[in-house]
Amino acid sequence: MQSLYFVAASLCLILGLGHSFVGERYILMRLCRRTDLPKLFGSTELTARTLRFAWHLCTVAWWGAGAIFCYMALDRLSRTSVAGVLAGVFLISAAVTFVLSRGRHFAWLIFLAIGLIALYGVQA
Repeated sequence: MQSLYFVAASLCLILGLGHSFVGERYILMRLCRRTDLPKLFGSTELTARTLRFAWHLCTVAWWGAGAIFCYMALDRLSRTSVAGVLAGVFLISAAVTFVLSRGRHFAWLIFLAIGLIALYGVQA
């Protein structure tokens, strides 16, 4: 079973890379160039940025799942290891959301709170 978990972890890594690269190149770049995007808070730029960070957060989540598969393969899955992976996933999600939306999309605050709670769980 250990080797299958490593295969699953590798597939999570490949899936994330492919999703971000192919999506950025063939979907997001073309979509964000359109002039008829809806306006979020009066701006099509915020719409494009929201699409971009939401797309790439899937990759972050899949890589987090891959890390959990690695812990499972190494038989080191514990509450602390899962909390650490989740803290990383949500803190990276907060940073990506904050940077790409320039702080205008408030999901970063929720991601940050979840990440800090998970990080606190690692310390406890």
